[in-house]
Parts: sequence; C-alpha cells; structure tokens
Amino acid sequence: MAAALVTLTPSPAALAEPAPSAAADAPEQIVNGTFDTGTAPWWSTGNTTLELDTGRLCADVPGGTVNPWDVIVGQNDVALVKDETYEYSFFGVATPGHVAKALIQLPADPYTQYLSANPELSVSGNDYAYTFTSPVGLPDAQVVFQLGGSATPWRFCVDDVSLKGGAEPDVYKPDTGPRVRVNMAGYLPAGPKNATLVTERTEAVTWRLRRGSTVVATGTTTPRGVDGSSGQNVHSIDFGSVTAPGTGYTLEADGETSRPFDLDGGFYDRLRTDALKFYYPQRSGIEILDSLRPGYGRPAGHAGVTPNQGDVSVPCQPGVCDYSLDVSGGWYDAGDHGKYVVNGGVSVHQLMAEFERGRTRGAFEDGELDIPESGNGVPDILDEARWEQEFILDMQVPHGEPHAGMAHHKIHDAAWTGLPLLPHLDPQRRELHPPSTAATLNLAATAAQAARLFAPYDAAFAARNLQAARKAWAAAKAEPARYADPADGVGGGAYNDGDVTDEFYWAAAELYLTTGEKEFQDRVLASPHHTGDIWRDRGFDWGNTAQLGRLDLATVPSGLPGRAAVRASVLAGADKYLAVQKAHPYGLPYNPPDFDWGSNNLVLNNMVVMATAHDLSGRAKYRDGVLEGMDYILGRNALNQSYVTGYGEVASRNQHSRWYAHQLDPALPGPPRGTLAGGPNSAIQDPVAQAKLRGCKPQFCYIDDIESWSTNELTINWNSPLAWISAFVADTTPTAPCEVTYTRHGAWPDGFTTQVTVRNTGTEAVDGWALKWSFLGGQRVGDGWGASITQTGATATAGNLSWNKKIKPGGSVTFGFTGRSAPGANPAPERFLLNGALCG
Repeated sequence: MAAALVTLTPSPAALAEPAPSAAADAPEQIVNGTFDTGTAPWWSTGNTTLELDTGRLCADVPGGTVNPWDVIVGQNDVALVKDETYEYSFFGVATPGHVAKALIQLPADPYTQYLSANPELSVSGNDYAYTFTSPVGLPDAQVVFQLGGSATPWRFCVDDVSLKGGAEPDVYKPDTGPRVRVNMAGYLPAGPKNATLVTERTEAVTWRLRRGSTVVATGTTTPRGVDGSSGQNVHSIDFGSVTAPGTGYTLEADGETSRPFDLDGGFYDRLRTDALKFYYPQRSGIEILDSLRPGYGRPAGHAGVTPNQGDVSVPCQPGVCDYSLDVSGGWYDAGDHGKYVVNGGVSVHQLMAEFERGRTRGAFEDGELDIPESGNGVPDILDEARWEQEFILDMQVPHGEPHAGMAHHKIHDAAWTGLPLLPHLDPQRRELHPPSTAATLNLAATAAQAARLFAPYDAAFAARNLQAARKAWAAAKAEPARYADPADGVGGGAYNDGDVTDEFYWAAAELYLTTGEKEFQDRVLASPHHTGDIWRDRGFDWGNTAQLGRLDLATVPSGLPGRAAVRASVLAGADKYLAVQKAHPYGLPYNPPDFDWGSNNLVLNNMVVMATAHDLSGRAKYRDGVLEGMDYILGRNALNQSYVTGYGEVASRNQHSRWYAHQLDPALPGPPRGTLAGGPNSAIQDPVAQAKLRGCKPQFCYIDDIESWSTNELTINWNSPLAWISAFVADTTPTAPCEVTYTRHGAWPDGFTTQVTVRNTGTEAVDGWALKWSFLGGQRVGDGWGASITQTGATATAGNLSWNKKIKPGGSVTFGFTGRSAPGANPAPERFLLNGALCG
C-alpha cells in the first residue's frame, strides 16, 4: 500500500457545474489569465519556453520526461482564504490530445495540493471548471499545470485562466443506481441468495424475482431499520428457495428493479483464475509478454536498464549498510514500484496456503495461468508464488554482515513518483531499508512453508528455503525488537509494526509444521497467541499474522499436542464473524464503527476463517456465510457496485496504479480483470477522498478514482484472499459416505510402511474406486499392494485392482505401500477423496 502519498501524488477534484453568480461577481485571483499583456507573471521550467499564439499561452512540451512535474507552467503568489470555496476554470488545448495536471498547491515542499485535476485536453480545445474549498489561508499559493511524463513531445495551450471565491461547494453524490442491491456477478443455484432494499418505508413490502418478463418468485421483505455503516434505512430480501440456473434475473421491490444477475456458480472458477492472473503483470524484473496478457505487455521493470537504476544491485539507505543486493524479482506491492517483505509475506503465504488446501482435490494445474513457467511440470500457482518467495529470500542480510540472517524491511524509490509511470521508465534511485524483526519473521514463516510445498517439485529450492528460514529464526531471536521506523515513509509506505509477537508465533508454527522439531513446538505452545482470542473484529492482515499460524496449525497435519482445541478455536472465531454477519443488514462479517484502509481485504480474511471452519467441520452455515460475504464484495453494498474489476454491471475500474492508468492516459490499460479495490476507508487520507467524501458514513467512504489511493488502491495482499476465497467457493467437492484409516506400521531413517483401509459407510455399493490424498512435503510412494498407486507432486492416488473393485455397504478394502521419507515432519494425511468426494 502506498501510504503517505499526499505530498507528491496528484489527485483530481470534482468537475463542477456551471459557476454560480456569486463566483462570477467575485474578484479575480489570477493575474493576466487572458494573456492580454503578454506572458508575465506566468513562468515555466527551463526545458520549455512560453509564447503567445493567437492570444493563448502555449508551450512545446519535450518528450522523454518521466514525472508530471518535470515540465511545469505556473503562476505564484495566489492568495487563498481558509474555508473559502473557489471556482477554478480555464480553456485548454493539446496537440496531439493529452492528459495534463491542473493543480493549486503549496509552493514549497511538501507541495500539498488543495485542488488537483486531470483534464483530458483535446486538439479542438475545451472549457474546464472545478470547485474546491481551501483548507488553509495562504498568501502565496501556486497555480500550476504539470505537463511532463510523456515519451513523445506535444504542444500545450491555455487561455481564460480564472480563480474566484464565492462558489457553491461541490457536494459529491455517488450514483448508487437502483435501491435494490444484489450480487451482480451472480449467486450459486444451491447457495443462499440475499439482497438489500434501501427504502424509507418501515413496514414489509412485496418483492418479485423476475427472469425476463416471467415472475419466478415473490415474497415480502424483512425491515432491518437504519444500518449504521451506511446511514440507510434498509430491508433484507431472502430468495434462497429459487434454485433454477439461468441468466438475466432481476429483483423488484418498492418500485425499484435491481441490476441484472445470474444464478450460476461457474463464474467463481473464472474469478479464482483471474484473481491469480493479477500477479504476473505485477512482476518486477521480467518482461511482461503481451502474448500472455494481451494489452498488458511491457518491458522488464527495474532490471538495471536505463533509465532504471536497479534492482540488480541496490545499495542501502545512507548509513544502513555498505553492500548492495540483487533484489530484481518479486511483485510490485501495489500501485507504486515498492516491494515490501511484510506485505509480500502475507500475500505469498495465502497463495501457497490456497495451493496447500486444494492440492488433494487437483484444483491447481500446470498451465492454467498462462505464465512463462507454464509447462514445467509445476502447478502455476506455485510458480507464481516462487517469483515472490525468491525475492523475499534475496532480501536476507548476507553472512558476515551486521544483522546477518535478518531481512531488509523493504526496497523502493528514494522519493515518490507520479502517475502514470511504467516500471521500466522509473529513473529514481532505489534503496534497501534497514532490516526489521517483522520482515525477518515473515521470511522465516514463508520460507518454512515453501520448504514443504516445493519439496515434491524442486528439492534444492525447498532446502534453500528451509536453510534461510532457520537463519532468519535465529536472527530474529537474537534481535527480537528491531522495528521498522514509522517515519520511514518517503518514496514508499512505512509498514511499521511495534508488536512482532504474532510474527514469532506464525513463524514458529510454520517451522514446526515443516520440521516437527521440539524447539518450534515449544515456542508455539508457549505463545500467548496460541490460546488467546486472536479473531479481531477488523480481521487479519500484514500487521496481524497470528491468525495465519493458527489456521495452518488447525488444517495442516501434525502431531501438535492439544490440536483439537486449536481446531475448535477456529470454529469459535468463525461463529463470531457469523454473528456479526447475521446482525448486519448488508450481510457483512465485518462491522467496526469506522472502516479500515483496505476494508475489503479484511472482510475477505474474516471469510477465510469461516471457510476454514467449514473445511474442519463440514457445517453448511460456514460456507453459506462465505457466499453471503461475497455478495457484499460483488455488489450488495451501499454503493451498489462490485469492487472487483470485470465482475458485475457496475464495477471498480480505476484502481490506483502507475501503470494500469487508463483514466490518466488512454494509451495505458486499466487494472486487469479480477483486481480487488481496497474499499471504503473512513480515514480518507488522500486529497480526492478528503475533497469529496468528508463526513462519509463508513460504506460511503470510497470513490473509484485512480488518485484515491486510500480507498481505491490495488495491492498484492488484497488479491490474495480474493483468490483464496474464490477457490474455496469454486471447490464444490461433495462428501462421500466413507471412512479411511491410515496406519503407519513401521519407519526407518529414509522410509516407512503404511496400511490404508477404506470403509463404505453408506447404503449403496461402491463399484470401482480411486482414493486420493496428499503428503505434507517430499514423501514418495514406493512399492504397493492391494491397489495401483501413482503420485504427482505431493498427491497420491490409489486405484482398485480387478479383484477388489467393489466395496459393499459396511464393507471395506485394504491396501498398503512402502514410502520414502523426506526431511522434516512426516504426519499422516487427514483428508481423503474417494472418487472425487471427501470422505467424512
């Protein structure tokens, strides 16, 4: 997340209606805005020259500049009165057409902007008018047009520049469409189906579900009163009894008709894939191939090719270290060019956890994401995760240096850059920031997790990860309180965290699950996070990671003492979120009095807890809770919009990004399909949000504008729970009436012998069977008897022989095999699929 951009990142103000008469009669603040007396007192940067052309002020803008402020035309000493509302207007021309920046700002560092707009100038010319209320009194504000950042030259002309007080404040009113709010992407035919009606009526009203002109179902709404998160009086609608798949459904109530939606579960498969495909064009240090992502191709970013200065050999900030590191891989964290270990840690963990959950089901394949590694025999989701994990390993302080084994907290530009700016055009100096205990423990946790998951595919990479994890753990124990500086927020977010006990717990959990060693078991059991209530109302994120350890300890097979209580605690956490959801008229499993930065990510992470509870218990209420939570993300919300690009009739499409910047430059693409917007944020830290959303109720603290980085940013750690949850919903694995007993009869240093019994607990015979399970890491099946056994990666499949094909009701079959052990823990598998259905 690109925190603290306010001083350097421009942001558009609202386009005003025609100015009221009071502003028209107010005194003019701009000197010579009609250019009748020449060019003074207007000025420009030294790389362009001002001239008059048919009564307009013009400048030839050179090509090859990077930042918008590299070429400026402006006027100084413009007075502003605190709390006065101004109208700012001008006539602008560009040849060829071009997007410029029109700013009124503080004339010195930090150049705080009081109005920022992005007029799309045309060859024929247009009139532009904006209003803003000045938050300060200032005798010497600066009016500027920022014109840089173009690879090619163009010509800028302006006329009739005017700034007058006395204007009516521009009140932003979002278009929320029809008052019936639904999941616009669709509902599962067999799942819950809920909607929300916004109305002044307090009594129940009739609703009708239509498909085309046909009324499919009717019912009455349930009044819910005033929703605190939106300030709206609302009713709930439940049409879950309708199960017929189809397209073009609409819901009517109180004279309003919802936007259309489908009853179709297939889109979750597409959403899972799209949410994962988000990561490839976020990669640093590699060319993004247009053949793999049409419209998103670009040269490698920060690969040491001019104008880039890194990341192949990045020095530290002055005084931090005297070496340089090659950290040229990884994912760009968000809409800026920074890369952060603590944010990368939770992101890559969730992708690997998504794979670990789904590998038994065969949910992830080689080739499904169309990335350069497709076809290498490794599931694409692991290949994508590896791109980030290798970067995290590269951030480790080398042997022999001070703080060896720790991880540098982050790497990014020395100063903020503007929008738009493609990664390969970034000329800024790149810097390694000081090591931190938090980053070091993120490395330890993800490297331990990677060690077990990559073992079946690349034993050397798995060993490298485990070695790095052990070094990081030792380094963190030696320096348990080396915190990131909260003031280190120039050029990139600070990502400071003054409590890393949760990271210690998470790292110990992952190291224990991979190795089974007593040191890590003892650290897990002794941590206050192991038995404490870690299920925050606000969810978990990069700064609250104990939940990651608890979820893995509950789901990844191990011999941890008291594991039943760990599993029960996950159900308790899920019940807490279900209770919040049931009380919320929009079905939100998240309802603090003020919404956080990245609230959509927190909503999804609360749903991860609910989904895990379903995996542990099989109880439908948890899965239904996840589905209802997705309704909010995909349109059933106060703004009546989907927060995922490409999903729903009205969806976010202008998320904050320097290279998915179509809103600012029509030649650039918008964010890829399947990109999650950060969502409502009550703190509204950016100038756009502050200008338009002041006093907003929590659900209304969002605007789909590229410059609203505090409400509309995209990040790697927001898409990771979207991908995880989408995979969960897409996984429709049924349950089967069967019971599996997996017994290890003997073990030796590099092998073991196992017997497996499958019992049919149903009332019908099983005629032909295949049993599938996964090992923890690099274990391999050897010789077998009583079944034909194969293995791909960590997943083994045992199939019947001709003589034991049928399993009668109440009957069983038994087979066995010898196996080859792998380094580390070797617990028995806990989940088995019989003919594609989960035994249980």
